[in-house]
Amino acid sequence: MVKKKVSLVIGVATIAAAGLLTVGYSQKVSSNSADKSTLKVATSGTLYPTSYHDSKSKKLTGYDIEVVRAVAKKMGRKVEFKQLNVDGQLTAVKTGKVDMAANDIGISPQRKKSYRLSTPYKHSFNSIVVRKSDNSGINSWDDIKGKKAAGEAGTSYQRLAKQLDAKTVNYNNVSNDVYLRDVKNGRTDFIMNDYYLQKLALKAVPDNDLKIKKNMYFKTKDDGSGTGILMKKDNKKLAKQVNKALASLKKDGTLKDLSEKFYDADVTKKPNVHISKNFTIKD
Repeated sequence: MVKKKVSLVIGVATIAAAGLLTVGYSQKVSSNSADKSTLKVATSGTLYPTSYHDSKSKKLTGYDIEVVRAVAKKMGRKVEFKQLNVDGQLTAVKTGKVDMAANDIGISPQRKKSYRLSTPYKHSFNSIVVRKSDNSGINSWDDIKGKKAAGEAGTSYQRLAKQLDAKTVNYNNVSNDVYLRDVKNGRTDFIMNDYYLQKLALKAVPDNDLKIKKNMYFKTKDDGSGTGILMKKDNKKLAKQVNKALASLKKDGTLKDLSEKFYDADVTKKPNVHISKNFTIKD
């Protein structure tokens, strides 16, 4: 199995400036029309299979990346991606340095206070990765207390971990193999993240000696709304165009095809699984 460098950016969205990648469609666009200008999109480039670099071609790809490209094509616009960590993505949208962010961003009530989010193009639930040998000492939610949670600062997962009295160990936009290695060697004890992301991360990193704790699937208040594209609060026009494009892509089957390509599952539908806990994350 080819090892892919990927990252669990904890929080269903998270960001310091990294490189600048430009990817787009070759179709001609009008340079003097605001509606035809290049869409600047913030993403991590390290979150497999949402936003990452293909190990062979080195090309930026992933579910969210290809959804954005398909949306831009429907709108007749080019795309320029900027790689940032989660905080950087949010700041770049708020300050207008980019038009939007796409990085498995949860549509939460808290985010909707400060940003405009598209209609959802992904639905999921959350999971916990632990060591196979001893479950990292975590057999129930009460066992989270005092354990070391790996994630990125400011994400909903790290906020929840802190709320559950875990010790947070924060990373800055690193790849999945770093997260998984540190749980394996005991530097940290567990990783909270999206189920589909964790499942594929474990598959991409062989001999990791880790597993997903099956009886501890959970949701938060944010999860019911799914994942969306994040935009500036006052950009109603762009949001309307993006939502129109997403509706068309859902109708013609593009979103389903992309989700099955990257997740090996139809994440455009709400999953039917047993959830052991529903959390409300404190602001």
